[in-house]
Amino acid sequence: MTIAEVAGLPDVSPHTLRYYERAGLVEVARDGNGHRVYDAEAVRRLVVLTRIRLPGMPMRDLQHYISLVDAGGHKVPERLDVLVEHRDTTRRRIPELTLSLTAVEYEIATYGARPGRTFRPSTPPVPTAPRCLTSRCDGHSRQSEGR
Repeated sequence: MTIAEVAGLPDVSPHTLRYYERAGLVEVARDGNGHRVYDAEAVRRLVVLTRIRLPGMPMRDLQHYISLVDAGGHKVPERLDVLVEHRDTTRRRIPELTLSLTAVEYEIATYGARPGRTFRPSTPPVPTAPRCLTSRCDGHSRQSEGR
């Protein structure tokens, strides 16, 4: 696959591909013209890397994980330790991210109440949405405060 074809995968940009290559996370062959050619193994690794990195694994941890992968099968227990720790960190972040999304959706709804704006929430409304978080609320979004 070419860089353009691989960059068509979700969450993979040409910048990310080049960055991961420079960081030593993936080896990519070159054709006769010097263009990158991604084989199935490189594509698989890139997909795994982008999915692991997406929830915020630091690059140094990602590099450590890949060094364990490249070291061979005898490093499987250490790889599992890295992945379990990352999984646990990701699970702890989900409620924080949900709360953050709720706050952002609430703020969008506040602005969306203006005439001429249509608001389409990306998720169903959360019944316990926080009160307006900023001074931008001119009272129009504070209807439930007196209840």
